[in-house]
Amino acid sequence: MIKKEPLLSIVTPSFNQAQFLETTIRSVLEQDYPVFEYIIMDGGSTDGSVDIIRRYADRLAFWQSKPDRGQADAINEGLRRTRGEYVAWINSDDAYLPGAFREAVNAFEENPGAGMVYGNGIMVDQELVILDKHYYSQLTLVDLLAFEVLLQPAVFMRKAALEKVGYLNDQYNLILDHELWVRIAAAYPIQHIQNFWALERTHPMAKTIAMAGRFVDEAEWLITQAEHSDTTGKVVKDNHRRVYAGLNVFAARRLIDAGEFWIALRRITRAAFLHPKTVLRYWYKWVQAAFSAIGLAPLFMWYRKTRRRLYYGNQKVRFLDHDVN
Repeated sequence: MIKKEPLLSIVTPSFNQAQFLETTIRSVLEQDYPVFEYIIMDGGSTDGSVDIIRRYADRLAFWQSKPDRGQADAINEGLRRTRGEYVAWINSDDAYLPGAFREAVNAFEENPGAGMVYGNGIMVDQELVILDKHYYSQLTLVDLLAFEVLLQPAVFMRKAALEKVGYLNDQYNLILDHELWVRIAAAYPIQHIQNFWALERTHPMAKTIAMAGRFVDEAEWLITQAEHSDTTGKVVKDNHRRVYAGLNVFAARRLIDAGEFWIALRRITRAAFLHPKTVLRYWYKWVQAAFSAIGLAPLFMWYRKTRRRLYYGNQKVRFLDHDVN
């Protein structure tokens, strides 16, 4: 008897990103895995996004366009509508790479206890030019508590695990995905697959850039909550130096994006005293903070652009039958 392939459900929250939305939609609908449903939760866009969604409406399990209470609300409503055994969401400026669905489902089927699986990801600019490739390793709960972060669209979840640990916490706005990964990893094994599954765009309106400084407050609150949690409190206590070093490195990275270079330098130096090995992996961020703090930010930016040019040139990711931007 041939085993029936499990249903995979994908949700896209959307709001006024018509420039990128069609790429996202097509990256879902053109996957080679045959058994999936796709839901789009639009927050009442006025920029032409609804016209794009309507063009694909006959291939969607559900879509709507109306005001919501923010990203977490839209994603949670979409996830609650899903019927799949496995679920994920992808924002309307990101995209899946070919084969991601089939590989994610296979990973779950081969690891029946896993609560979530994740692949590698590629960071691109708004024109899909490669900025960085993120090769991950097999992470643990401690790694996640120490802010080893994943590109969100490269993560897929078991629906039963999501229902057990709870949906996105709407008290978070910027690290709501990472906070959910922590809760899943505290309750289930997680599994890494060494293939590229998704693209994440960075552009001036992306939250990572537009609200960089606010990430720090949410990260510190996450660790405070973790310290007082029955499921993660002992883990934080037993790995205090590692966790807080990771928190400080994460804070420094976001503070650099926010232009708070001296504060970033202090945070990453503090991390070096707590857990030197953590900082060694991000030595270039210490250099960036130090150079920027003394007015040499252009020199570091030249180095970064040169490094990217040497590694990737101006290579674009091409994964659709023609460019859609």
